Amino acid sequence: MDNAVALVRAYLHVNGYFTVTEYPVLEAARHGGYRTVTDLDVLAVRFPGAGRRVLGRGGRHRFETDPALRAPTDRPDMLVAEVKEGRGRFNEATLDAGVIEAALARFGCADPDEAASAAHDLLRRGAAQLTAGHQVRLAVFSSDGAPSHPATLTLSLGHMVEFVQDHLRAHWDVLHHAQSRDPAMGFLMLLEKATRMRPAPPSSSSSLASHDS
Repeated sequence: MDNAVALVRAYLHVNGYFTVTEYPVLEAARHGGYRTVTDLDVLAVRFPGAGRRVLGRGGRHRFETDPALRAPTDRPDMLVAEVKEGRGRFNEATLDAGVIEAALARFGCADPDEAASAAHDLLRRGAAQLTAGHQVRLAVFSSDGAPSHPATLTLSLGHMVEFVQDHLRAHWDVLHHAQSRDPAMGFLMLLEKATRMRPAPPSSSSSLASHDS
C-alpha cells in the first residue's frame, strides 16, 4: 500500500470511518473479459454520530471527530478520495462519470438507476445526496492540501499526521496497550513510545565529573 494512502486510512479510522483502499473499477473489454480502468485510492463511510468512548484514568470521555472533516451528524457520510504525496489533484480517470457511477453501484451505496445521476452531481458540485439518506463527497488529501475542483473536502497530509499524533498523546494511557497492525498507525505509535521512553541526556555536571575521573 502507498505510504500516503496508509496515512489517510489511519487518520480516517481514528475519525470513525470504515475504509476500502485502492478500490479497482473494472469495465468490459472490447473483445471479451474485463480490464481495470483505475483504482480509487480511498472509499470511506462513516455513520452519523460515530465517536469513541475512551477509557482512561479520568474515566470515560468522548472522542470528537476532527472538525476539518465537516462530517455530518445527522446522516451517513461517504468519501471518494484521491490521495497524492505531492500537489493535490484528481487523476483524469477518477473524474470520469462512468468510473464514479460504477464505484457507487458496486459499493452498494446507490442502485444502478440512481448511480448515474449521483455521479454527475458529484462531478458538478463535489457532493451528492442519495435517496438512501446518506451523502457522498469527493475529497483530495495531499501534501499541499490545496483546493482541487470539484472536491468539496481537501486536507493536507501534515494536518492528518498532527491530528493522529495529538490523538495518541491525549489517550496514550489507554492506546499504548494496543498492538496496531495498521502500518501508518503502528509507526506513529512507535514514534510516540520512543519519544516518551527516550532517556534524558546526561547533565553537564555529570559529564564533567565523568571526564575528570
